[in-house]
Amino acid sequence: MATIARRVVVDGMVQGVFFRDTCRRVATSTGVGGWVRNRADGRVEAWFEGDRAGVERMVAWCREGPPGARVTGVEVAPEAAAGETRFRIR
Repeated sequence: MATIARRVVVDGMVQGVFFRDTCRRVATSTGVGGWVRNRADGRVEAWFEGDRAGVERMVAWCREGPPGARVTGVEVAPEAAAGETRFRIR
């Protein structure tokens, strides 16, 4: 099973709606490592690393976000795996 990584930047009403905490819980239950953080520009940035199915599930989750979020755009960039095995909020 190959490990892949994706950097995701989510635009919209995504801060102040428990995006990071919910993302951490979903990623942990999915078995994906990485991190999520708020950016100064109002967007949320995340790094997902793991098996293809888990990472793709997290990217799909970012397109919706938690209840209360209004996602208007998602940028996804493939990255080289960095060895992230657990998920955390930065």
